[in-house]
Amino acid sequence: MLTTRFHDAIADLPAAAWDALRGDDNPFVSHAFLATLERSGCIRPDWGWQPHHLGIYERERLIAAAPLYFKGNSHGEFVFDFGWARAWQQAGGEYYPKLLNGVPYSPVTGPRLLAGGDGQTVLLQRALVEAMRGEAEELGLSSVHANFLEAGETEAFDEDWLVRSDVQFHWHNHGYRHFPAFLATLNHKKRKNILREREQVAASGLAIEWRSGDSLSLLEWRRVHALYETTFDAKGNHAALTAAFFSHLGELGQTAQLALARDGETIVAMALFIQGGGVLYGRYWGASVDVPGLHFELCYYRGIDYAIAQGLQRFEPGAQGEHKLARGFLPVRTHSRHFLVNPGFRAAVADALIHEAEAVDGYAAELLAHSPYAKTREDNETGSPRDLSP
Repeated sequence: MLTTRFHDAIADLPAAAWDALRGDDNPFVSHAFLATLERSGCIRPDWGWQPHHLGIYERERLIAAAPLYFKGNSHGEFVFDFGWARAWQQAGGEYYPKLLNGVPYSPVTGPRLLAGGDGQTVLLQRALVEAMRGEAEELGLSSVHANFLEAGETEAFDEDWLVRSDVQFHWHNHGYRHFPAFLATLNHKKRKNILREREQVAASGLAIEWRSGDSLSLLEWRRVHALYETTFDAKGNHAALTAAFFSHLGELGQTAQLALARDGETIVAMALFIQGGGVLYGRYWGASVDVPGLHFELCYYRGIDYAIAQGLQRFEPGAQGEHKLARGFLPVRTHSRHFLVNPGFRAAVADALIHEAEAVDGYAAELLAHSPYAKTREDNETGSPRDLSP
């Protein structure tokens, strides 16, 4: 007998069983990461987030799960549906709350339908999808959204779920021995620009260091958070992650990694990364100084350095940013699925998504046509840059 339950806190689900269902070591869906978000005050109804995590049980054993939230707005999701919300509300409907199957504040592809990796996985993933849909219908909600799905999970969603795709920029490790080996694969113009940016930082007199989060003192974590918060405030955005969350990251072993710039003893700039499953994820940047090239040095080049040194497969620096293309990050597709309960509303949005998909396809093709990598005959055959260093 299988039973479905919804939980108002990740702590109500067994940590070991949850993590065993992830399928890989993606850190953003780990029980510890999600629990840290909740217990440090980042997940709050007045900020539009209320946990409603889904578990499927065989007797009392958790056999499938999904990170799930009631959303009172569309902030912190990175798959934008503000236009849908306006249209539905103008038609007299209530778009919020809705259900979101995803990870708060994290535009990172990873497992969303946690169902292990055996012969029952596909059936359990479909059961999770049906449970989310059923919950929305039973509660009279407008919609359910599953964001940044792994490609293998998309088959669990039937034709009633609308398909969306977008573009991010990722760096892939092709077995580079060091940063100069990577640099040698780029065309001359891009190599020259990167070297110039790194030279500007070297000439600034700032000391750059790479630190594991578990090595930072509480005072250092507070300074890192202050830089993050100031940067968000300067752009008129809401800094949703609390100082407590930042310091708790230091308790998660080497999950958090940081590139820091110091002027004397004072941390004047930082880039925060999360790592796991052979991947480095760039998350946040903050600075109290304006130094040419410093953002690129901390957020991109130091991350590439670290990924090469650690033998990581990939470096995902975050959402958006065509400027990443010139620095060796290539476009990849992200995937989401959306169920709108009202059939007429669903049909209208489906028509609009046809044009959106055409535009995204064209954008991705244009980006690939401007690859920063130097082309060789071998590259034309394989589609991959090759190590051109001596």
